[in-house]
Amino acid sequence: MSAAPDQTVPRSLSGYTTLGLGGPAGHLITASNADELVQIGREAEEPVFFLAGGSNVVVGDAGFPGTVVLIRSRGVAVRAEDGDTVDVTVEAGEPWDDAVAAAVDAGWSGLECLSGIPGSAGATPIQNVGAYGQEVAETITAVRAYDRVRGELCTMTSDECGFAYRASVFKHSSRWLVVSVDFRLVRSPLSGPVRYAELARALGVEIGDRVPLADARAAVLALRAGKGMVLDPADPDTRSVGSFFTNPILDPAAYEALRKRAADIGEPPSWPSPDGVVKVSAAWLIDKAGFQKGRPGPDGVAISSKHTLALTHRGGGTTSALLALAAEIRDGVHDRFGVTLHPEPVLVNCELPAP
Repeated sequence: MSAAPDQTVPRSLSGYTTLGLGGPAGHLITASNADELVQIGREAEEPVFFLAGGSNVVVGDAGFPGTVVLIRSRGVAVRAEDGDTVDVTVEAGEPWDDAVAAAVDAGWSGLECLSGIPGSAGATPIQNVGAYGQEVAETITAVRAYDRVRGELCTMTSDECGFAYRASVFKHSSRWLVVSVDFRLVRSPLSGPVRYAELARALGVEIGDRVPLADARAAVLALRAGKGMVLDPADPDTRSVGSFFTNPILDPAAYEALRKRAADIGEPPSWPSPDGVVKVSAAWLIDKAGFQKGRPGPDGVAISSKHTLALTHRGGGTTSALLALAAEIRDGVHDRFGVTLHPEPVLVNCELPAP
């Protein structure tokens, strides 16, 4: 590999994740632009792990034995304009909230409800990041990615990305290295129609109304901060990966079984889809299974004091302790409701203990 390891930065991966957990890297190098990123992707030998914002990864206590590449490419550029739309290319290492802020400041609608999400732009298609009624799949037109199997840089359409709920062809695959992401946004001073009830209440509007972009962004940032999901060094609840579990997607039979098991405590919050499946609130399941906000776990980890979906590192903890707490929650929810929770972050050289 022609890019030499950076000997000036610490190799412990805890300093590169929002959890502040994780052991050392075998080697640590930095890709500062798209060309370096592609070159490293072409020349790197396995095992290799590409790390940007570190907000959606849990690194094992043993670290990563191979090469860790820090993605530090930057840039938000207008690629094309056509009437009321603007096509924008965002480099993979661009901090995501900086990209959202730039769009709002420029009067481009489509990303405002994704304000405050930590991490990099390149991670957004991998997870199909979404919040408060918006998903990046709605505005992504293409993803430029290096195909490590075929050894070539390619441009993948939105359909080729295989977007699903918090998933894509990129997730859990070492084949693709996201280099940049193209978004098509609407030139408008107003947000898209507000779809999320909690956000509508915060804004004092009805579902379907539109509001000034800056108002939508401010409301989302306030809601996220109230849940400890906007990075703040002074707030230990933000030392997390955000939502640790995805909201379960249940078929009609499984949803009815859940309703019966929850009949004594109330109707589970849910969002039915046109195809018949139902998304259920993981936070509600966790709380009603007896895991309240602030509940401590072993060795310096705890459930966030602001949101049951966030598992936090309070200091002096270990990844093993965090995963033990996650497994306890998963098993408790399954025992109470018959629903299995699945982790949202990428687990690197670690896994949840078996049930």
